[in-house]
Amino acid sequence: MIQSINTKRLYSLDALRGFDMFWIMGAEGIFHQLSKITGLPFWNSISNQFDHPAWHGFAFYDLIFPLFLFLAGVATPYSIGKQLEDGKSRKTLLTRVIKRGLILVLLGIIYNNGLELRPIEEIRFGSVLGRIGLAYMFANIIYLYTRQRGQIIWFVSLLIGYWFLLLFGSAPGYPMGDLTMAGNLVSYLDTLMMPGKLYLKIHDPEGLVSVIPAISTALLGIYTGTLLKNTLVEKNKETVIRLVVTGVVLIIVAQIWNLVFPINKNLWTSSFTLQCGGLSMLLMAAFYYVIDIQGHTKWAFFFKVIGMNSILIYMSGSFINWRYTTTAIFQWLDQIVGEPYNVVVLVFCLVAVKWVFLYILYRQKLFLRV
Repeated sequence: MIQSINTKRLYSLDALRGFDMFWIMGAEGIFHQLSKITGLPFWNSISNQFDHPAWHGFAFYDLIFPLFLFLAGVATPYSIGKQLEDGKSRKTLLTRVIKRGLILVLLGIIYNNGLELRPIEEIRFGSVLGRIGLAYMFANIIYLYTRQRGQIIWFVSLLIGYWFLLLFGSAPGYPMGDLTMAGNLVSYLDTLMMPGKLYLKIHDPEGLVSVIPAISTALLGIYTGTLLKNTLVEKNKETVIRLVVTGVVLIIVAQIWNLVFPINKNLWTSSFTLQCGGLSMLLMAAFYYVIDIQGHTKWAFFFKVIGMNSILIYMSGSFINWRYTTTAIFQWLDQIVGEPYNVVVLVFCLVAVKWVFLYILYRQKLFLRV
């Protein structure tokens, strides 16, 4: 019997990336506006899930960033891995990986500060794209030069090492293991090492030291991508079960670890890494099962259009006033609906305008590749 392996790019990968980006394209505003208008506990509770906790804790919105990094890892075996199989040298691919990582860092700086020339002390260097770029780069270097066992060792070592760093260190004048914003060692080291300004003066949620556990997020994505890519078509469902079980185990371990090392997005704690990694695996398993195994792709096309140009739509907010554009096109609808629900309708319109823009680019096969 002939057995085949999943070597083609996953439709579910682009769809899930698009689903992820959908919420930061403005869709979260739907729930914020409904919460403000109605004041109902139901909408308030959902709206709260689209705000980041001030420090410790977890909300759905905390998953958006690590999920994107996780998916960058999932893509690695289908991109870098495929090129290795095609005979590209590790040295060539290493150069490509480093180049991509540094370009993402540069794009992140532009996103934060625009193209205006400023003194270094006024520039914020930490960024979402910068974190993705550095974590992606180091995770891919590990992927290039180690086998899967080595990658797992790196994954565990980075998380435990980061825990020890925070457990046995602190900012000067604070007790060992202090995890407050002012007292933790990671934020303090960032103030010493990072040029320019930090987002919160004494702390940056996209700081340099917390790249360490973020590398493990990307490595978990690489593990998932490798598993999916090497799965025999006849054993697809077994792979889904394996992903679900692994995801659940990671979430359980995260909750146990949370008792001594709190889940904290700002510090990207090891428990936070496992929590988001487990949830990301469950989402990947669900999308993979429904789209790639069951073949239900039509509903996912909406998200695929977003996912194919995710970095472009993320960066576009720095150069395009989407709200102005939306208001200019749909002011008539705003007037017809009237207060208070006109603001909710305009959020839908905002997302629609962005999607149509991406759809035009999709039809023209224009994609921003880094």
